[in-house]
Amino acid sequence: MDTKPKLAIVLSTYNGEQYLAEQLDSLLAQSWPNFVIVVRDDGSKDSTVDMLQAYAGKSPEKFHLLLDQENQGASASFSSAMEYVLNNKEQLGLEKAYMLFCDQDDIWVFDKVYQEMQAMLTLEQASPDESIPVLVHSDLTVVSENNSVIAASFIDYQGLLLVRNSFANLVISNLVTGCTALINEPLAQMSGPVPEGAIMHDWWLALVASAFGKVKFVNKPLLNYRQHDNNTIGAQEFVKKDVLMNPLSRLFRKRAVDKHLLQVADQAIEFSKRFDKQLSLKQKIGLWFAGGMKSHNGIVQRIYYRFALLF
Repeated sequence: MDTKPKLAIVLSTYNGEQYLAEQLDSLLAQSWPNFVIVVRDDGSKDSTVDMLQAYAGKSPEKFHLLLDQENQGASASFSSAMEYVLNNKEQLGLEKAYMLFCDQDDIWVFDKVYQEMQAMLTLEQASPDESIPVLVHSDLTVVSENNSVIAASFIDYQGLLLVRNSFANLVISNLVTGCTALINEPLAQMSGPVPEGAIMHDWWLALVASAFGKVKFVNKPLLNYRQHDNNTIGAQEFVKKDVLMNPLSRLFRKRAVDKHLLQVADQAIEFSKRFDKQLSLKQKIGLWFAGGMKSHNGIVQRIYYRFALLF
């Protein structure tokens, strides 16, 4: 009998026929044997559903398909699938609802699940509180459409500074790539349903874990992240700018309103409303400054941005 906890790999598909088979093959080849792949199709118009049914026919014990679903978009689709897993643990054969999020066009390293589950179980066992929300994520390799390496490390490629992986920094910038993320049941329960005001489900989950639990980074590339024209969110190479300009000059040079920061402000406001009674005073102040970025004055917006990072 397999003693490894059974977990759910949560996959949302939409017109993914071109790369889906490679992704599914990499899931079925995982060294961690005890899992079910819960697939919510988000209204595909191509042969994606036929492919899923063919794979499920060959490995029925590994697949649980949610078909004929309305199109919700990536974030809402993942949120719906997460809620489904929580509400159907017994049917899926899960004692605890560990969930890994999976995109339709990547390729997982054979021991991705094992590496992340080991990190998860180590964190949980070290904590006296069984209800602590935990998120584990990893680095990844950026590849082209034909799986040629573009960058060995996504973290380096995007210039992400994980030493800044504090709640204040996560409010402003997402450092968690959803397709690498593993969450435990307390995090899923606390986070869901992901609100419409969230920019993406992975960012929302990272905020909850950082504010009230633990975030663990596995410093290894555990999947090939495919770059192509149909990516919902792609990887862009980091280019350091204005290196000779002091921070104050940079602050007042950019007068235009940043539309992305308007979204970040909306998400911060939503987070404050949802968790008002559970947040510390420091967290509330930081979120208040982040919400101030809703200003339609570019300079004011960036002043609030700077202050939000202090908390």
